[in-house]
Amino acid sequence: MNGTPRLRSAYPSTPQARQKRDKQHDAATGLSSPKVPLPNESRSQPDALAPTIPFDLVDAPSQRFYVAFFYLALLIWRLCDYYGLVSDETDSFRLFMKWVVIDGVVLYGLPGLRIPWLQWSSTTMTMLFALHAIADYVLMFRVPVSIPLEAWLIAFTRLFYNRELAVSERRVKAANVLNNASLILGKQIIHILPEGSAMLNPNQTAFCLDALTASVDLPIWINQTNPVLIELLRIDIDTNTSETLIIQAKEIQRLKKQADKQLSNRTPTSPRHLAYPVKRTGLYRLQKVLDESKLEVQRRLSDTLVVHCPSAHVRAVPQIKCIGDLSDFYIEVDATPPIHIKYSKIVNNEESGHAVLSIPPNNPISPLVRQRTSGALVSNASPNEADVSWARSQSTRISVNESLGFNGQWQYSIDEVQDGCGNVVDYGKRRLRNTYQRHASTELPLDQTFSVYERPRAALQGCDSQHALQVPKGRSIQLPLRISSTGSEKVAQGSHQISYLFTPNAQILSNQEHAEDTALAHFTSESHGSNYKVHEPGLYTLQSVRSAFCAGEILEPSSCLLSNPPEPNVSIVTQSIPDRCAGNSIGLLVDLDLTGSPPFRLSYNIRRRGGAVTPKIAESNLLHTQLELRPTHSGHYTYEFLDISDSVYREPRSLRTQNLVLEQDVKPPASARFLDAYPSRKTCIGEPVALGVQLSGEPPWRLDYELIHHGRRQKHRIVGIESSLHTLATDELKTGGEYSLALSAVTDSSGCKVSLEQETKIEVALQRPKAAFGLVEGQRSILALEDRLVRLPLRLQGEPPWTVQYRNIDGPDGDITSGVFKNSNDAIDVGDAGTYELIQVNDGTCPGNVDAVANRFTVKWVPRPRVQVSESAVIEVVRGKHIKKEICEGDEDALEISLTGTAPFDVEYSHHIKPERGSQSSTTKKFTAGFNVASVRMESNEAGTHHYQISKVSDLSYNHDPRKFSPIGIEQRVHARPSAAFIESGKTYKYCKEEDAGGENVPIALKGQPPFHLEVEVRHHASSKTELVTIPNIESHKYKLHISHRLLSLGTHTVQLRKVRDAHGCQRQMDQETPRVQVNVAEVPSISALESQTDYCIGDRISYMLSGSPPFNVFYTFNGQERKAAAPTTNFRRLAEKPGEFTINAVADQRSADCKAHTSITKVIHEMPSVRVSKGRTATVDIHEGGEAEIMFEFGGTPPFEFTYTRSSNPPKGKKPQILDTKSDISYEFSKTILASDEGMYEVVAIKDRFCSFSTQKVHGKAGRKLLT
Repeated sequence: MNGTPRLRSAYPSTPQARQKRDKQHDAATGLSSPKVPLPNESRSQPDALAPTIPFDLVDAPSQRFYVAFFYLALLIWRLCDYYGLVSDETDSFRLFMKWVVIDGVVLYGLPGLRIPWLQWSSTTMTMLFALHAIADYVLMFRVPVSIPLEAWLIAFTRLFYNRELAVSERRVKAANVLNNASLILGKQIIHILPEGSAMLNPNQTAFCLDALTASVDLPIWINQTNPVLIELLRIDIDTNTSETLIIQAKEIQRLKKQADKQLSNRTPTSPRHLAYPVKRTGLYRLQKVLDESKLEVQRRLSDTLVVHCPSAHVRAVPQIKCIGDLSDFYIEVDATPPIHIKYSKIVNNEESGHAVLSIPPNNPISPLVRQRTSGALVSNASPNEADVSWARSQSTRISVNESLGFNGQWQYSIDEVQDGCGNVVDYGKRRLRNTYQRHASTELPLDQTFSVYERPRAALQGCDSQHALQVPKGRSIQLPLRISSTGSEKVAQGSHQISYLFTPNAQILSNQEHAEDTALAHFTSESHGSNYKVHEPGLYTLQSVRSAFCAGEILEPSSCLLSNPPEPNVSIVTQSIPDRCAGNSIGLLVDLDLTGSPPFRLSYNIRRRGGAVTPKIAESNLLHTQLELRPTHSGHYTYEFLDISDSVYREPRSLRTQNLVLEQDVKPPASARFLDAYPSRKTCIGEPVALGVQLSGEPPWRLDYELIHHGRRQKHRIVGIESSLHTLATDELKTGGEYSLALSAVTDSSGCKVSLEQETKIEVALQRPKAAFGLVEGQRSILALEDRLVRLPLRLQGEPPWTVQYRNIDGPDGDITSGVFKNSNDAIDVGDAGTYELIQVNDGTCPGNVDAVANRFTVKWVPRPRVQVSESAVIEVVRGKHIKKEICEGDEDALEISLTGTAPFDVEYSHHIKPERGSQSSTTKKFTAGFNVASVRMESNEAGTHHYQISKVSDLSYNHDPRKFSPIGIEQRVHARPSAAFIESGKTYKYCKEEDAGGENVPIALKGQPPFHLEVEVRHHASSKTELVTIPNIESHKYKLHISHRLLSLGTHTVQLRKVRDAHGCQRQMDQETPRVQVNVAEVPSISALESQTDYCIGDRISYMLSGSPPFNVFYTFNGQERKAAAPTTNFRRLAEKPGEFTINAVADQRSADCKAHTSITKVIHEMPSVRVSKGRTATVDIHEGGEAEIMFEFGGTPPFEFTYTRSSNPPKGKKPQILDTKSDISYEFSKTILASDEGMYEVVAIKDRFCSFSTQKVHGKAGRKLLT
C-alpha cells in the first residue's frame, strides 16, 4: 500500500515517512535509483523548507501535539475571561483587544515554525484570524445568538473554574464557603464505671526533697472503694520523661494498715489517706485506680509537685570596705520559681530592717504564676508529652548593691526563702537548731559581713609654698604632716602609706614647680602624724595617702619648701665709758655685728673679781646692735662671750674659739633717775603721786628733789637710802593744775654730790570728766540716709582722750561699744538706726559722769525708693513673678506701677523677647517718673513671650543699690494674629448636585491657637449672589472646608476667606487680594439594594442595582477597610465570604467620575454559628452507675443558640453507631453544660443562632442552611 499513489489534495507525507517508504520500496524491488548530483538550486530548496525545531530534537507529530495543547490552553484561558466577564461584569473592550492581539500573534506566527501539516497559505491564515476575531467579539461583548451559547459556555467553564468575587475582592470557591465542616466539632463518649473515687493530695500540700529530707509521703485519698491496684504517673522535671509507678495490692494493704491506725471507726470502704513515700522529684498524677472488681475507680484530677527544696546562700566577697563603697555581693538562690527571698541587715549590732525580693520565672508558661481553676498542672489530653520544665529549680544570682555610709560592722543575713510551690526554708530557725550547728561547717554561707573603714586625709601644717621650712645645715626635721579621717577629725588608726614628689633647690623650675623627671617617693607614717624626717633642701609635694584598708585624699597645703639658712655669728668693737666728774671708767660700750636669722640670743658671763659669775643673755631682732656694759658697783670686771643662737640654729653655737673676752676696772659715780619713762604723769585732784627712782653708786644715798606749782617751789630731801630702788611719794595734791617734780642732786658714800636733771610733769585735773549728746537742729534726733555713717555730736569735758561707752537700745543684742575721742566736741559715727545711750565716760586720767538729761540720741533712716506692681484682674502673681493678661499682636497695653520714696524717680528695666520663631533679643530702657505712679508701655509688635524686669530704681535721695532692691519680673504673652489660606489656591473643586453625593473638601491651613473661628465668602458667578459662611470651633491647624449644598447651585462659584479668629481672641481681616478657589457643581449617579434584608450569612450573595452611565466605580467598606470595585453594567454582586459589616459608601459613574454619590447602605454578614463539644475533641468520660457526666457545649455566633444533638451507641470497631436518642436544646450564653447519665456517644448535628443555622444532616442532597428572620 505504500506505493499507492496519493491524491494531490492529500496531506503531504513527512520527510521521515517518505524516506522510510522509499527505502522499503527499493528493498522490495531490488532496485536502487542512481544517485545523480543535483544542481545547487535543487540542494538549497530542502534547507529553506527545514523546520525551525529540527526533527532530530522533536519529531513532527510531537511538535503538532504541543501546538494543539498550547491552543487548548489558550481556549481555556479565553473561556475563563469570558466567565469573569459574565460574573464580574468587567471591561469588554479591553478583553476583546487582548484576545485579538493574542490570536494574531499565534496564527501568523505558527507558519514560521515550519511544522508539516500546519503550513497554511496566507489566505487560509487570514480567514482563520477573521473567524477568531468574530468569536472574540461575540464572547467579549456578549452578542446574543440564536443558540444558548452563553449558557453552554458558562456551564462548561464552571466545570474547570467555579469561583466568584467575594466581599474581600478576591475570587473564592463558593462550595468551600458553603460547606464548612469545622463549624461542628467534637464529641463526648460516656462509659459507666463502678462506684468509688480516689484523689492524690487533696489538700494541695507542698513537698520538697533535700539533703535533710530524703523522702516525702504523698497522701492518696480513697473513698468508698478498696483498691487493689494504683498507678501513679511521674513526669521527671529534669528530663520531661514519664514513668508509671504501680502500687500493688500488697503495698496497698500495708499503706491501709498505717492509715487505719489513725481511724477510730473504720470499715473496708471508709475514706482513708494512704501515705505513699517517694524519694524522687517530679510531677505526680493519680493515673489509674482499680478496685476489687477490676473496675476503674473515679479519679479527681489533682497534680502534685515534688521539687528540690529551695536553698539560698551568699556569694562571699572581700569583707574589707571603705565608707562610700557599695556592698556589691550576690545572693545565689536555687528554687522553683516564682521565688521569694527575705534577708535582714545589721549595722553596728543594731537591726536596720528587712527586705523581700521576688524573682519571676524565666518560663512564661508556668501555671504556678496564674490562678488555677482545677487541680491539673499539665494538659489532661496528653500528660505524657507535657513540658514540665517550668518546675525545675532555677539558679538565680541576685545582686545586692547598697552604699555603705557608716564605719563599723555590717552584716547581711538570709532569713527565709520560698519557692513557687509554697515550700519555705526558714534559715532563722535553722540557726537556733543544734542540727544546724552540727552541719554549719558543710553548709554554704548565709551571712555576708563587712568591716567598713574611714578614708584617710593628709595635709601639711605650718609650711606651704609661700612659707618655707628652715632647717639647720646637716640636720633633719620631721615632715609637718597632719593625718585625719573622713568621718571625723580624729586621726585614722594604723599606719599610712604616703607618696610625695621631691625636687632639689637647684632643679626647681622658675614657676616654683617640680621638674618633669621628678621621681615619686614613698614612706610609711603612723596614725598620730608624720615620723618621716627630711634634711635635703628643696620642694616637697604630697601626692597620695592610703591607710591599711582605704585610699584617701590630699588636702591643702600639700607643698612645702625646705631651706638651710647660714649659721649665726658675731663680731664686736668696744669703747670705754669715762666718768665726767672723777675721770674714772664707768663701763664699756660694745658694738655687735650679727649674722644669721633673727632674733638672736647672745650668751655672755660677767665676772667681778672676787665675786660670782653672772650669766647674761642679750637678745636682738637686728643685725647690728649696741651693748652697754655699765656695772653699778666698782671693781675689776671680765666679760666673756660664750655662744650665740638664732631662730633656726636654736642650739647655741660656741664662740670660745674666737676668744671674745673683755676686761675693765669700773668705779661708777652716783646717779638717780625716774623709773617711769614717760616725761609727765596725770592724776586726779586730791590724790598723791608715787614715782619710782633708781640709784647708782655706793650706798647710802642722799636724794634732793623739788615740787614746783604756780611758781611756788618746795624743796625736799631724803637721806639714808640704802636700796638702789626707792619710791618717792608726794603729799596729796589738792590744787588742780600742772606740777613739776625735779631730782636736783644725789650724794653717795663718797660724798661726791652729783647734780641731776631728772624732772617729770604731774598734771592734776581741775575737775572730773563729763559726757553728753549735743543737739542737731535743736533736737537729739536725726533723719539720715540709710547705710551712711551718721555723726552723733558729743559734748565732753575733761582731759582728752576720752573713753566713752555707749549702746544701741534698739539693736538686736544691745552690746556696749567703747570709743576713744580726742576732741571735746567730737562725734560718734554710727551706721544703724536706733536710739543710742551713753553709759560711761573716762578721760585720760579720771573716771567721769554722764549727763542724765542728754544721754540719748535717736537715728532714723530716710525711706528707700520702692517699686510695686498692684495686683488686679489683669495681673496675677505666680511663684514670685507677675503674669500679665495675654494680648494679641499689635494691641496697646500698659503696666501701672506705684513708686515709694522721694520724687523724681529713675527707673531702669530690661525687655527680653522670646519670639515664637527666630532669635531672642533683649533691650534695656529707662524712664523718669515725677510722681508716685508711672505707666510702662508693653511692647506688642512681635509675637512671643515678653519678659520685663525692673532692675534698677533710684530717687532724689538714693542711688540704686542692688543689695537693697529685689528685681521685679513681669511676663506677658503676646499672641500672633491668626492667619488662614487655601492650601491649593486657584484650584477648581468639583461638587455634586445631590447633597448625599458629597463633594471635594477644600483644605485650609490655619495658623494660631485652636479652636478657630473662620468666615468664608461664597459667590455664584451667574447671579453674583454672595453668601457668608461662619465656621466656629475649628480644633486643628488644617481644616477641610465642605461647602453646604444649600449655598451651591449648578455652575461655578468663587470661595474666598474673609476673617479668622483663634482661641486667644486675636483675629485677622483678609483683603480682596486674598487668593481664592473655584467650585463647580455637577450631577451624580445612584445605587440601591435588590433585597430589603439587612442581615446575611456567610455564603449568601449581596446584589445591588446601579443607575447612571456605566461603567461604575463602587466604593464600600468591609470590616473597616475601604475598597473600590468596578461595575461595567448596572448590576453589582458579591459573595459573603467572611463575617463583617459591608457598607456601600459611594458610587461614581463615567459621566461624573470625580463626583461621588455618597450613601450608606449597610449589610451585616454574620458568621455561621459553631459549636464545640469537649473543646472540639473526642473525649471519653467514665462514670459509675447512677453518676452523671458533664457535657460542655461552647458556641460561636450570636445568642440565643438552638442546637440538636444525638446519643449514639458505642459500637465495636468497624461498625457504625446507631442513633439512640435525639434532643434539642437552647442556650442564651456562649457555653452550656448539661448532665448526662446514659452511656453513649454524644455529638451535635445541627446548630442555629439568632441569624444563621447549619446542619450536618443532608436534606435532598444538600446541607441545611437558613437565615433566621
